[in-house]
Amino acid sequence: MKYFKKIVGKRIYLSPMNSEDYLKYAEWMNSDVVAKNIGNYCSIVSIESEKAWLEKATAEKYNFAIVDMENDMLIGNISLMKIHEVNRTAELGIFIGDENYHSKGYGSEAIMLILDYAFNHVNLNNIMLKVFARNKRAIKAYEKCGFKTFGVWKESRYFDGKYEDEIYMNITKKEYNNK
Repeated sequence: MKYFKKIVGKRIYLSPMNSEDYLKYAEWMNSDVVAKNIGNYCSIVSIESEKAWLEKATAEKYNFAIVDMENDMLIGNISLMKIHEVNRTAELGIFIGDENYHSKGYGSEAIMLILDYAFNHVNLNNIMLKVFARNKRAIKAYEKCGFKTFGVWKESRYFDGKYEDEIYMNITKKEYNNK
């Protein structure tokens, strides 16, 4: 696949997403580990549905592939969604699909890259995200990047026979610049 070094870090870069990656995304969306952490566990993701989703996602402005700098391999994606231009707010979504890259700081690096882009180039002021309370690895990465919890939606998600909480976190431009 072809990627472009739009936002460059130390070990990774963020590239516009490539719709030709639909097979890799379908594999990830059907992986227990990835699907459980993004709340997609009950869904059946076909190659066709993932191809259609990617074609739509690649047409939107702020959806990026996370690519390993060393081998130009796709490892996940990160997005700024639900951008409100007047309030200068957005929602962050991220996942590292390749399990070989879990718990090694790649997600944190991608988050820091997109925060810099969002605050200093897109001129956003507040970025929020949602995460399942059981996803301790993600919460640790978000906190490392400066996100703080501002709310908990109690027992809002049903998973694996029980209800669980969803945590809401955010970071402002001022907090990011004071890090």
